[in-house]
Formats: sequence, C-alpha cells, structure tokens
Amino acid sequence: MGSFSVWHWLIVLVIVMLVFGTKKLGNMGSDLGKAVKGFKDGVKNGDEEKKDAAIDVQAKEKDKTGT
Repeated sequence: MGSFSVWHWLIVLVIVMLVFGTKKLGNMGSDLGKAVKGFKDGVKNGDEEKKDAAIDVQAKEKDKTGT
C-alpha cells in the first residue's frame, strides 16, 4: 500500500509528459542543471574569497609585528 511499483511510476511519467510536454520538461531540466552549476561555482568562489581574506589578515598581522 505504501510503496509504488514500476507501473505506477510509468503512469505518472506519462501523465506528466502529457501535461507539460517533452520540450517543456527538457527546458526545465536544463534550467535545473544550470542552477546547480551556478550554485557549485558560487560555493567554490566563496571558498576562494575566504582563503584570500585569511591571507590578507595574516599579511596585515605580519606587518603590525614588523617581522
């Protein structure tokens, strides 16, 4: 009762394809892919900015101590 068989999922897939159409589903898939890629790039850039900020702080501390 709680689990769906393969046939249930196939019927749901057919209904979704009839409602949205294959072109619309393809566009939604590519948009989702672009969003995930943008998120990953944002996370990478955030990590690089944190490293740059840490290096700047270390350089400023080094200048203050004069060594």
